[in-house]
Amino acid sequence: MEIDFHDRSNRMTYARRTAADDWARLMRALGGGEGLRVADVGCGGGIYSAAWLDLGAASVVGLDFSAAMLSGARENCGDRDRLSFRQADAYATGLDDASVDVVFARALIHHLDDLDACFAEAARVLAPSGRLIVQDRTIEDVTRPGSPSHLRGYFFERFPFLLDSERARRPSSAAAVRAMTGAGLHSVEVHTLRETRRVYGGAEEVRQDLLARTGRSILHLLDDEQLGELADFVVERLGGAGGVRECDDWTVWVATK
Repeated sequence: MEIDFHDRSNRMTYARRTAADDWARLMRALGGGEGLRVADVGCGGGIYSAAWLDLGAASVVGLDFSAAMLSGARENCGDRDRLSFRQADAYATGLDDASVDVVFARALIHHLDDLDACFAEAARVLAPSGRLIVQDRTIEDVTRPGSPSHLRGYFFERFPFLLDSERARRPSSAAAVRAMTGAGLHSVEVHTLRETRRVYGGAEEVRQDLLARTGRSILHLLDDEQLGELADFVVERLGGAGGVRECDDWTVWVATK
């Protein structure tokens, strides 16, 4: 069963951490956020909405189609000046034409059926010279071998059928570039990012995070018994590892209006 983004019990699954320094460094290298108006589309728990504020954005609006996710975002971010949240989807944001300088979409497009419509909406709301920044994982990003720094690789060792799901939903870099240019955007750049997901105190902390399915929609494809088997398998693979730094590989596409 896939994750139900509308279930209130999942409202904090994408809210219980902060954006890593690796991410902030890349965003600064791409132009930063100082004084910019940012729309965070598919904001989930608001982690990156808050991070854009920390980069100096003049304003940030976090958009998500799920009222439950937005509840988690508000709980996570509290009452911060220049930050607001509203319910909308990636195809119809409700934002005015040419009203933002950055449209940011992290871990969104692998959930979408129509990249063309998503990027056309982004192009509509971007001001002239504004940027669309899309951060997601291709199949190449997710198929690194399992290791203490890449726990997802262990998932596919234990349950190979999960890899079939990944192949079906992960965007290709070429498809993302085509959709951006098709929306009238130009100067498309493709970057890579290895982003720290979390630093764990040890294997048992990893186990508890997996059992909670925290921030991992793929684990909702497993029933509770399978999830327990996976957690045991990962802990066994980690052996006596002490601190575990888990990282995710990402592709970041940037296009200009």
